[in-house]
Amino acid sequence: MIKLLFLTLLLLPIALFSKSDQPSKIPLPEITVFNLDPYPCDEACVQKYLKNGLIFSYLSHQDFETQNVFLSKEKIYYATVMKDDSIKKKKKIRIALLMPYKTIGRYAASTTNASFAYLMSTDAPFELKSYKIEDESYAEIVAALDKIKNDGFEYVIAPLTQAGEKVVARINPNINIYFPTINKKDAKDPTRYLYYGGIDYRAQIDMLLRISSSPLVIFYDNSEIAQQLSRYEESSFKEHGGRSVVKFEIPQQITNLEKQIKDNSKISGGSFFLNTPIVKSGMIMSQLTLYDTDVKNIFSTQANYNPLLLSMTQYRDRKEMIIANSITQNDDLLIETNSILQNDIVYDWINYTTTVGMDYFSHLISGEKRRYNIEVSSNQMIYPIKLLQPSVSRFIPYN
Repeated sequence: MIKLLFLTLLLLPIALFSKSDQPSKIPLPEITVFNLDPYPCDEACVQKYLKNGLIFSYLSHQDFETQNVFLSKEKIYYATVMKDDSIKKKKKIRIALLMPYKTIGRYAASTTNASFAYLMSTDAPFELKSYKIEDESYAEIVAALDKIKNDGFEYVIAPLTQAGEKVVARINPNINIYFPTINKKDAKDPTRYLYYGGIDYRAQIDMLLRISSSPLVIFYDNSEIAQQLSRYEESSFKEHGGRSVVKFEIPQQITNLEKQIKDNSKISGGSFFLNTPIVKSGMIMSQLTLYDTDVKNIFSTQANYNPLLLSMTQYRDRKEMIIANSITQNDDLLIETNSILQNDIVYDWINYTTTVGMDYFSHLISGEKRRYNIEVSSNQMIYPIKLLQPSVSRFIPYN
C-alpha cells in the first residue's frame, strides 16, 4: 500500500504536465493587416523603397481594404492600395512643431505626442514635422522658421518660454504660430499671426481671491512664475480691500516650517495661497495640520491639479483646499489615444492646451468643425474656470 502511494505521488507531476495528443481548444492567433495609410503604394512603389534599404510603416485612417504583403530579405513589408474616395477629398493637415528640447525638457516629447495623438484621431490625411532648436536664441529660431517656411508649412505649434516668444514676435514671421505655454497677457508685442494657448493664472487667482479672508498668506518658491504670481496675488488682494498679506519664500531644501507657522498669530484664520510644486504643497499642508494652524482655506492655481495630490496627502490636510482648474473640456477618444502613447491631457495643462491648439489649427486648415468649444478672443484661448476641491478619492466641484 505504501509502495502504491509512493508510486502515485511520483507519477502525478508527469500526468499533470505531460503533452496531450488532443488539439488545444484555444484558437491559433491570426494576423489581419488593415489599410492604415491615405497614400497609394503598389508593389513597384514598395520595391523602390526596398532597393534603398528603407523600412517603412503606416499609421493613419483605417480602410476596409486589406494590404498586399510582400516578403523580401526575410522581412515583411506592407503596401497600401488606397480606394477610399471620402478621405482623398479631405484637405491634408500640415503642421510643424518648433521644439527647444533643452529648454522645455520632458514637454518636448509630451507635446509631440499630444499633437500626434490629435492627428491620429482625425479621419484626414496629415503631415506633422518637428524642427529641433538647441536654444531660444534669435539665430536658432530664425533659422528654424526659415526652414519651416521653405518646407511649405503655414501653421506651427511652438511650446516656447516667454523669452522664446519675444524672439518670435521680434522676427514677426508671416506664418501662424501657436504658443501652448504662454498667455497673451505675458506677451509684449503680439501680432495677428501669433496665437496663445497658455492658461490665464491671473483669472484663476482673481476667482479664488473672491472667497478669500484676511490675512492672505502666500507660500512660493524661487521660480520666476511663482514669484510673478505671488506679486500679483498681493497687489490684487490689497486692490480689492484686503488688509494684511504675509509672504513666505520656501526654498527647495526647506522641509520644516515650524519657524514660519507655529504659534504665528499673524497668519491665524487666513487664506493660504500655494504657489509651489505639488510635492512642496503637500509638505506645507501637512505641516499646517501638524502645528494646528487656524486655516480658513487653502488656494492653488492649475499647478496642483494633479491626482498625485490625492495619494500623497491626507484628507484632513487638504479638506479646506480649493483649486482653480481650466481643463474643463475633453474628448474620450483623444484621452484614450493619448493614453496609448503614455500621454496625459486630463491633468497636464500644457498637453491639454497643445491639443486645443492642434484642434484650432486643424479647423483653420480643413474647415472642419472644432472638437473643443473654447472661445478665441484676439488670438487667445479663453478657457472656462471651475473651482474644485480634492475630496477623499477625487476632485469634486466646490460649492
